[in-house]
Amino acid sequence: MDGFEGEKGSINSFALVSYLSGPLAAFLDRLRCELVPKCRAKAHVTVLPPRPIHGPSDQAWEQVRNNLHDFEPFRVELGSVEVFPMTQVIYLSLLAGRRELERIHSALNVDAVRYEEPFTYHPHITLAQELTPAEHASALELCEREWRKFSHSRTFSVDKLTFVQNTLDDRWIDLAGHALTSRVTL
Repeated sequence: MDGFEGEKGSINSFALVSYLSGPLAAFLDRLRCELVPKCRAKAHVTVLPPRPIHGPSDQAWEQVRNNLHDFEPFRVELGSVEVFPMTQVIYLSLLAGRRELERIHSALNVDAVRYEEPFTYHPHITLAQELTPAEHASALELCEREWRKFSHSRTFSVDKLTFVQNTLDDRWIDLAGHALTSRVTL
């Protein structure tokens, strides 16, 4: 595939994410690794879920980047631990920032990165997925207990988006990033 120089084993599966930082990210990374020890993903909210792209990846990124100019940084506030019924994915819901993420998703899911997703876009923070039925109940209980104990801010800023690519061994590689900027009017 033309475009970015991917690592050996890169596949035609790309996503757009916003990474969390600080104590919230450290907490979520630790919890996710405890729940799914093989997980290497950093805490993030997904803007464009994994998808194949059509054409060179650097051109797809350029299209995404050009469509981001109308979006300013915004805050996301996390809510409660929930479960997607069909997939049994355990996640944190959003109390604020959901509309903004949905608007960005709609604006970007076009042309070279357009993809008919298997599920309606639902912004969230994944905590655990692909658990066996035997693991699920205890994982859900652990998530709820640990989230109740978390004493730091449950908000974060979406101020930078990162274009990532998956690999055959299910690692996500950062390819490029774009900072959202505030428009200043005089």
